Amino acid sequence: MTQKSQPRLQQIFGALVLTACIATLAPGLSRAQLPLPSAAPPATNPFADPSAKPGKLFLLDLEARFAKDVAERGGPAFAEWFAEDGVSLSNGEAPITGRAAIAKATTWSPKNYQLAWTPTDAVMGPSGDMGYTWGHYEARSFDAGGHVTTATGRYLTIWRRQPDESWKVTLDAGANEPVGAGDCCRITPGK
Repeated sequence: MTQKSQPRLQQIFGALVLTACIATLAPGLSRAQLPLPSAAPPATNPFADPSAKPGKLFLLDLEARFAKDVAERGGPAFAEWFAEDGVSLSNGEAPITGRAAIAKATTWSPKNYQLAWTPTDAVMGPSGDMGYTWGHYEARSFDAGGHVTTATGRYLTIWRRQPDESWKVTLDAGANEPVGAGDCCRITPGK
């Protein structure tokens, strides 16, 4: 395999991973459209893993900053983390393409919609300019009467380094879990 063919293979692999994740998860709303709850902490702390590679730790830190910003500022913050050509995929909805379109669709405030997520894993690509994170999200919305609607699911975020050296979301996809799913989608190492 030549170095020139590696980026194309990475794109194909990324598309296959995304397709597999979306195909196996139940239909529902994406993270961008859901109300927010408090996500459960991960079973293990990936930052405490001495074997974790720097790229993984970088992506997990990036994801934590993204989640904190969204928790504090809501939908406008969510959109700001996207690349100009970023894409948001939601269950049963047309893709939202471009940061401006995503901003137009994510105007929610943390007062009436809360979104939290916890990464399960992160993988940096071999070139160090692209990677992905995936994990669990929880969303809560509050109506005028104070009633809460909660949704949970899995997400996949693909990150890409920009020409200015910042990192932005190039693709975000989420799928709700069916009610009572429990650990149906948990990957068990070695199985």
